[in-house]
Amino acid sequence: MAKNLVAKARSGVGKGAARALRREGWIPAVIYGDKKDPLPISISYNEAMKSIYAGGFLSHVIEVDVEGQKHSVIPRDYQLDPVKDKALHVDFLRVGPNTKLHVQVAVHFENHEASPGIKKGGVLNIVHHTLDLTCPANAIPEAIVIDLTGKDVGDSIHLSSITLPKGTSVRTHEKDMTIATIAAPSALRSEEATAAPAEAAAAPAAAAPAKDAPAKK
Repeated sequence: MAKNLVAKARSGVGKGAARALRREGWIPAVIYGDKKDPLPISISYNEAMKSIYAGGFLSHVIEVDVEGQKHSVIPRDYQLDPVKDKALHVDFLRVGPNTKLHVQVAVHFENHEASPGIKKGGVLNIVHHTLDLTCPANAIPEAIVIDLTGKDVGDSIHLSSITLPKGTSVRTHEKDMTIATIAAPSALRSEEATAAPAEAAAAPAAAAPAKDAPAKK
């Protein structure tokens, strides 16, 4: 996504002014926070849409240049037209060097080929695709990367096994939540399911006492 956006200050408010902006290729936005007055601005529609659909829009700090005055911000919310799926409005939060933010960060997995479980045909079952993090505004990770090297069938990857960036914590009520597991291949699960009833049926027969042999005359 774009690391900076060019904006212009706006004075008009209300639906009529917003429609006029959109007709000219701009959309209304506002910068707020840091104990300063909200700053109404307008940003390029094309640049906004490009940033929104590039992914990670709400978890990246960017610089907004408002007629020469630069603001370090993070997008906090945006509105899309429910029918046309076009951006209608964006909210930006001012951030400083000591600002801590709550953000959703994607979980990525690497070294699939080094996982014995996946080599056997096991399936990576992802329980959490994102993590809810609290981290410094100037050190938001692009993603939390988990190494699958050595992971076998039946292994679970828990939060306690992940090394988070300095100053970052996960917001969760779970003691040690499971991020992912390596599940058995479907063929193996099917074989185990078939074998279980057969073993159960064979057990009583094996346990039954042998009949006495007939006495010799």
